[in-house]
Amino acid sequence: MIILHCMRKETWETIKDKSVFGGESIDAEGFIHCSSIEYFWRVTPNFRDIVKELVLLCIDTKKLTSPVKWEDGDNSGREYPHIYGLINLDAVVAILPYLKGKDGNYIKN
Repeated sequence: MIILHCMRKETWETIKDKSVFGGESIDAEGFIHCSSIEYFWRVTPNFRDIVKELVLLCIDTKKLTSPVKWEDGDNSGREYPHIYGLINLDAVVAILPYLKGKDGNYIKN
């Protein structure tokens, strides 16, 4: 299964040659936030005001070395994937641009 993780493009450029990433998120949150493709549109408002260029990491959960838990952290009735450990970069199978319209809203790739 493919899940998505959004990050600043400049961050991706600094980590893309490493073997793992995500330590800062784990230290701050205890896990790394991700989304299913199906529900990604629901989290896009969180990125609306970010001016810097973003990318979407497409992560193959079958290739991850850290566990993924599907959790409903805000009791919305929807579960989102949380990665409890570092993301091994060989699990990242594609990098997509995060597209925005002139109004700042996400445009589906």
